[in-house]
Amino acid sequence: MSEFSPSNYNELMVNKTVINGLFEINLVVNGDNRGWFKENYQQAKLEALGLPHFESVQNNISYNVEVGVTRGLHAEPWDKFISVANGDVFGAWVDLRLGPGFGQVFTARIDPGKAIYVPRGVANGFQTLDPNVVYTYLVNDHWSPNAKYSLVNLFDPELAIDWPYKQNEAIISEKDANHPTLSSLKASLLEK
Repeated sequence: MSEFSPSNYNELMVNKTVINGLFEINLVVNGDNRGWFKENYQQAKLEALGLPHFESVQNNISYNVEVGVTRGLHAEPWDKFISVANGDVFGAWVDLRLGPGFGQVFTARIDPGKAIYVPRGVANGFQTLDPNVVYTYLVNDHWSPNAKYSLVNLFDPELAIDWPYKQNEAIISEKDANHPTLSSLKASLLEK
C-alpha cells in the first residue's frame, strides 16, 4: 500500500510527455491532521500553464475494490482529465492516432497529487496499486453507445508495458483481455 503525502505536491505544474498532446499534471494538495484538499481541475490556472482548452460535460468515477484491478486500453473519441480521489494507480497510455506517434507508450503512477490529460485517440488504461481506489475522469463529450473506440490489448508484447501485476496476476474483464494487438489494430485502421 502506498503512502500519499500532500507535502510532495506544493506547486501546480503541467508537463509534456512523449505522446503529443498528453500532459502530466502535478496538483497542489494541502493537508493537515484532518486529511487533504486539492483543486482537482481549475481551468484558468491549467490553461495558463499550457494545458489545452477543455470544457468538461461529464464526470465519471470508477471504484476498484482490489489491488491489481486492470482496465483498458481504450481510446475514446473525446478528451479526458484523469485523477484519483483515493489510492494509487499505475497508468499506461498508447497513441492510437495514425501518424508518426502511433504506438508510442507513456506510463506514470497517479496518486491524489497527480493528474493526466489524455487527448482523443490516445488509449488509456490503469492498474490499481491500492485497495479501494477511486479513479475519476472528466470528459468533454457525453458517452454514447454509438461512440467509436479504438482498443488495444493491455498485455501486447509489442507495447512492452511493465505492469506491476503481470497478466496472470491482474484482475481483468474478459472484454479487455480480448482487445486486439497493436499490429492488428494498425492493419484494420489502414484498411478504412
